[in-house]
Amino acid sequence: MKICFVMYPWERVEAENDSTLRLIHEAASRGHTVAITTPSNLTMRDSMAIAFCNVLKKGEVSNNIPSFYRKAEFNNAELPLAGFDVIFMRANPPLDTMALNFLDSVRDHTFIVNDIDGLRVANNKLYTASLPDPNKEFIPVTHVSKNRDYLERVLDESPHERMILKPLNGYGGKGVILIEKSAKSSVKSLLDFYIGDDQNYVIIQDYIEGAEQGDVRIMLLNGEPIGAMRRIPAEGDVRSNIHAGGREVKHVLTKQELALCKHIGPKLVRDGLYFVGLDVINGKLVEVNVLSPGGITRINRLNRVKLQRNVLDFVESVVMAKEVGITRKNDFRKVIADASY
Repeated sequence: MKICFVMYPWERVEAENDSTLRLIHEAASRGHTVAITTPSNLTMRDSMAIAFCNVLKKGEVSNNIPSFYRKAEFNNAELPLAGFDVIFMRANPPLDTMALNFLDSVRDHTFIVNDIDGLRVANNKLYTASLPDPNKEFIPVTHVSKNRDYLERVLDESPHERMILKPLNGYGGKGVILIEKSAKSSVKSLLDFYIGDDQNYVIIQDYIEGAEQGDVRIMLLNGEPIGAMRRIPAEGDVRSNIHAGGREVKHVLTKQELALCKHIGPKLVRDGLYFVGLDVINGKLVEVNVLSPGGITRINRLNRVKLQRNVLDFVESVVMAKEVGITRKNDFRKVIADASY
C-alpha cells in the first residue's frame, strides 16, 4: 500500500512515546510505501491536490522504534494525494480546517482515517451532545455558552457543589479547572478570563464522582475497544492527561465502560471515526479524541501488546475490499462490452 501521514513535523516526534511513529514503523515493517507531510505542505497543482512529502527510503526496518526514528532517511517529492491508498490524519489539535478542504477532492479515491466529515463534526467538545443518552447514563450534564450571566446561573442552580470549567477549544487538559459554589466570588473573574475579548465559548460540566482518581483512555478501532489505560492525576491536580503530569496504570474495562463503547461505537463508525480515543471517568464519556488520538505506546507497554498492528490490519482490510470491488466492477464491464461484438 501507499500510505501518507498528515502529521506534525518529524523533528517534533517524541520517539519513546509517540503513537504516530508506532503506526509509521508498523507500516514500514510491512513493506508499505510511507510518506509524511504536514497540513501546511498540502497544495494544489493544475487543479490537483498534492503534498510536498518526505518519503521514507526502503530498507531494513529496525525492531527498535527509537532507533528506527533516528536512522530514518527520506526522499523529497511532490506527490498526488489521490495516489495514496490511505491517508492518516495525525496532526495535533487544533484542527486545521483548510487541510480538510484539500482532502475533499481525493476522498472518493483514498481511505482517510479519520474521515474528513467526521473530523469536521466531531473535533470539538460539543460532539458528545450528538450521542444519544436520554437516561443520562453515559454522558455528564454539560452546559456551553459565552454568556457570563447564564453560566453563573448554571452554577447557582446546579444541585452539585462542584463542577468542571474548561474552554471549548482546549485540548491536552489545558485550562481544565475544578470550581466550587463556595468560591463563587472567583468564578466571575474566571469567566471573564476564559471568555475574554474574543468571546470564547466555555464549558461547565457536572463533576463526576471519582474524577480525583483519574480517567480512562479507551482506544476504539472501527467501533470496538482494542485497549485502555487509567491515567492518574498528579497530586493536587484535577487533570489526568499525561502531558499535564498524570501517570498511566494498567486498566481492564468495566461492564459500564464496555456498555458505553457498545452504545456509541456504531455512530462513531457511521460518522467515519474509525480510530478514536475516548476519555472516560467513572463510566461516563468526557471527550472523544478524533484527531491524532494518543495512548498506543503506553497501552502497549502496560499490556505487552502492539495496537498499531490492529490498526494496520484494519486499514489493509478496507483497502483490499475496495480493490476487490474495483477489479470485480472492471471484469463485469468487460463482459458487458464483449457482448456487443
